[in-house]
Amino acid sequence: MNSPCGFGIEEEYLLVEQASGRMLAAPSAAQIDLCRQVLGAHFAQEMFKGQIEVASPVFTRLAQARAFLAGSRTQLAQVLAEEGIGLLTAGSHPMGGWRNQQPADDEHFRQLFADYQHVARRSLLCGLHVHVGVPPGHDRIQLINQLLPWLPLLLLLSTSSPFWEGQPTGYMSYRQVACGEWPHMGLPERLSDWQAYERYLALLRRTGSLREGYDCWWAIRPSRRFPTVELRIADACPNLEDALCIAGLFRCLVEHYLAQPRAAVGLSREAHWIAQENYWRAMRHGRHGQFICLEEEGQGSAGQWLAQAQALFADAAQGVDADRSFARAQAIVTDGSSADRQLAMAERGMQAVVSGLLEEVRSC
Repeated sequence: MNSPCGFGIEEEYLLVEQASGRMLAAPSAAQIDLCRQVLGAHFAQEMFKGQIEVASPVFTRLAQARAFLAGSRTQLAQVLAEEGIGLLTAGSHPMGGWRNQQPADDEHFRQLFADYQHVARRSLLCGLHVHVGVPPGHDRIQLINQLLPWLPLLLLLSTSSPFWEGQPTGYMSYRQVACGEWPHMGLPERLSDWQAYERYLALLRRTGSLREGYDCWWAIRPSRRFPTVELRIADACPNLEDALCIAGLFRCLVEHYLAQPRAAVGLSREAHWIAQENYWRAMRHGRHGQFICLEEEGQGSAGQWLAQAQALFADAAQGVDADRSFARAQAIVTDGSSADRQLAMAERGMQAVVSGLLEEVRSC
């Protein structure tokens, strides 16, 4: 039996005032240096001065990921608390505050803000990204085609952005709505294989649609830096167990399809249509939605969809220790995602929502 694929996790965080719960407009260089000292080589500055990222090492077991991320969250929260700063992670800040944010002092981000203007300025969003290694000899675009129909299931489990600028949006993942304002985001184009992907990128660059050195920001994509497929659809998860659930399920899906490669065919039009519809339903309704099944040409609940996934991926789950991820997913479907918890807390006001999110990060 082949060894399980390695995986890595990227989490994005917002720095907020502990007293008010509002975003810091511009943390001091010394405060950012504190974060850098805690995370070392795993620290990254994000689009805004008050937004940072932790990029994990490569793991082979979920227990390793749990220990690393719990340690990173705890240490960051403790160091920042001494500065009167809270550490928050969610798809969007419940109170918002993008108008007061300052772009990070980085050439890459300066170019993004110059190119995309208002869309970039209001993208005060946090995601959970998961990389899973793909061995040589596998076409990552064909692998993505197999994974694509399951992405809305992972999104509905992660939803954590029901508010925008202090108001309920009616969406469980408003982050994905905001992502739709960017070009080359959302679900990938229908491409048959790696060669078709390279032709597509070449066309975008040749026509000035994509800068050299930039990639598409799809909900799932082949990484340019690493031999991985990168999941980008998930909202950042305040509860660490939710984040590990998403990572474990995605890795399980990748392992399943690597072990059972299909003939070199692209995603059918019908499958892509259904994935797009389920994608919208997941961002709008989360676990409360009804989702379309291609094989049965009918609809089912999130719980029914999850049960289908667990039956299909059972063997792969045992091989990568994902049984706990499926159990956590069932708990989310039954009890609610972060978006559900935030909506319940909102009865006590937006500051109560922020306080709850900060506590989830501290109590990991």
